[in-house]
Amino acid sequence: MVLKTLLLSTASKISRYRKSNFIDKLRIHVKGGIGGKGLTRFGGVGGKGGDVFVIAKDEYTLKLVSSKSPTKRFVAGPGNDSSTKSVLGPPGHDIRIKVPVGVTIVLDNGRVIGDLDSHDSCVLVARGGAGASPENNFTPQQAESHSISLDLKLIADVGFVGFPNAGKSTLLQAISKAKPKVASYPFTTIQPSVGIVQFPDHLQIALADLPGLIEGAHYNVGMGHRFLKHVERTKLLLFVVDVNGFQLGVKYPFRSAFETIVLLNKELELYKEELLDKRAVLVINKMDTETADTNFDLLMNSLNNVEGKQFKTKKL
Repeated sequence: MVLKTLLLSTASKISRYRKSNFIDKLRIHVKGGIGGKGLTRFGGVGGKGGDVFVIAKDEYTLKLVSSKSPTKRFVAGPGNDSSTKSVLGPPGHDIRIKVPVGVTIVLDNGRVIGDLDSHDSCVLVARGGAGASPENNFTPQQAESHSISLDLKLIADVGFVGFPNAGKSTLLQAISKAKPKVASYPFTTIQPSVGIVQFPDHLQIALADLPGLIEGAHYNVGMGHRFLKHVERTKLLLFVVDVNGFQLGVKYPFRSAFETIVLLNKELELYKEELLDKRAVLVINKMDTETADTNFDLLMNSLNNVEGKQFKTKKL
């Protein structure tokens, strides 16, 4: 069981890293258009109010959504009134809110109303009101109106998972054209970085360097849930582990490389058990350090003593 090791102090310590230009969650208000007025003496029907849709587009970001609509309010056009020139009132204009691929749409009560996993996938989020007609005693109908959260989960072929300062960003920088921040202290990665690797046959894969996890991430300590949710939409997990182990600070317990692997898997399991079904590759990093060979032998001995498991290794 994962120990709740100094969770409150850890959360306080890294709260200063929350500010970022990267936006992976945005709350907006959507409202359909009100129905148009009818024309009683001619039985004229008012136009239906416009609907509000959310549509996924490649190359779009939530930051762009926010900057284009600072008020974060989206209201569709009202239905047009019936008139002697147009007994059937024309419908109001629909609104289509462009968002990045990978957005989940969630109501304030927690109900998910849509997942936008591909380019041009679309979800109706607020229906316009019906126009006035004999069926509703010529009373224009109000439209749906509510707040929704646009929750972005990064989509990549490979997601790098590890504790802070394990070398994930350095690895991404070495094998792709990405330029993540690299330094010898924890929490240099505070937002996901994506690198593209292109092979000679022009096949491309996307690699996502996810911010480092800490013990208690599944409790949402630090930014645990913000980081873990991105793991859900990667096809393969690449665990990056420091062969010499990990210690967040002098007040925190030291974890060996084997304990690190166990804890990383436990964090994923406690957040969402299905994550353990994903294919995974283990990378043991920092093999150029003085004690690496000894610690690597200890790690392999521990791994091979796991019941029913036999691990093959390849040095790069």
